[in-house]
Amino acid sequence: MFFISKNAKTKLISLMEKEGLSHNVSFVRFGIKDGGCSGMSYELSFDQEKKKGDRFFQHQEMKILVDQNSIPYLEGTTLEYSDGLNGKGFYFENPNAKRTCGCGKSFSL
Repeated sequence: MFFISKNAKTKLISLMEKEGLSHNVSFVRFGIKDGGCSGMSYELSFDQEKKKGDRFFQHQEMKILVDQNSIPYLEGTTLEYSDGLNGKGFYFENPNAKRTCGCGKSFSL
């Protein structure tokens, strides 16, 4: 399962609307790729169609797609959003990560 905090949901909906997308129809895509200062980097994007190998999840009324290869690394992850004075923007709270970089955009297991 994958989760989206209330703050992240509000910001995602705002960004989707600016791009002419609707959270009722479009998807939020979570993924990982090799690279980053800790070994693997998070990916976050919008998509309008499910691709072969994608798994579908829903949380906080948001439709989430995760590619099959990313699932073991991201299982149980929550997408968070902070916009305070020291805000990070979007960041992932990943219970599987053993080490993360200072910016929170990459991790290792």
